[in-house]
Amino acid sequence: MGQSWQTIAVRAVSHVLALGALALVLFVTLVPAHAQTVRVADVTPLPVPADLMAVRAQPAIGPTAVPLAPGQQPLTAALLSNYVERQKALRAVNVLGEETGGELTEDVLMGYIARGSMGSNSAVSAIASFTSPAAKPAPSVDADALAAYVENGYKPLAERVEHANAERDCLAQAIYHEARGESEVGQLAVANVIVNRARSGKFPSTLCGVIYQNAEKGYHRCQFTFACDGRSDAPGERRAWARSAALAQDVYAEFALGDAVGAIPGSALYYHTTNVRPNWANTYSAVARIGSHIFYSPN
Repeated sequence: MGQSWQTIAVRAVSHVLALGALALVLFVTLVPAHAQTVRVADVTPLPVPADLMAVRAQPAIGPTAVPLAPGQQPLTAALLSNYVERQKALRAVNVLGEETGGELTEDVLMGYIARGSMGSNSAVSAIASFTSPAAKPAPSVDADALAAYVENGYKPLAERVEHANAERDCLAQAIYHEARGESEVGQLAVANVIVNRARSGKFPSTLCGVIYQNAEKGYHRCQFTFACDGRSDAPGERRAWARSAALAQDVYAEFALGDAVGAIPGSALYYHTTNVRPNWANTYSAVARIGSHIFYSPN
């Protein structure tokens, strides 16, 4: 029986597909693979300009001064002035060796803008910050300003550390002798009064000055009884002293940073225990009662 034309067509298509698959396998197998070779460019550092090398070779304390051991070099106006000039010289060196740019024209400016992002264009931002009155650079430090700083405001690091340690110790002594039997909040309130006094302008500006004010005048003349009662201030209760010292460290950090202690209002400058009633208490306003102490602010 003869085959129909549909059967013949199906067989022909099957043979064509088989031959195509065989050709594809042979192509993939025999044709070599090609990998793209990526060549990393050689990076050569720029040479350091000779004038920059010369400036770097100079000691920070001056080209003719003899270097001293660390911590022995006094900070003087001449030293600070030399440091400023040396920094200017370092920044003035053109390390790329390129010529300085020409005049900023409209064409150059538009080129900057065209190459940048319109959302946050650096050229536009730079021009805006330069022309804004609030963004004008601060005046540079001159010799007179440096001399005034050295004379009036400068203290060596060792002296500042010694002062901070003394302030913390004075505050710990006051907390221990005035409120070691109080809760942490009660001790914090006593320390708060000392900080308030130092910031008030009506008492000495240091914590030690507040605590030992008029101590040299004898009993009943000082601000805190323990400071002038003639007894030893050495703490006898180790745990209570450790609590006082830890609290003094935290409170002194707040005092040095200008933060509020927060136990009582900043206006509170006086306190007394609940078992006494001094005459001066009638002239002030009571603002808090914590533990065995009542705290007052001037009217």
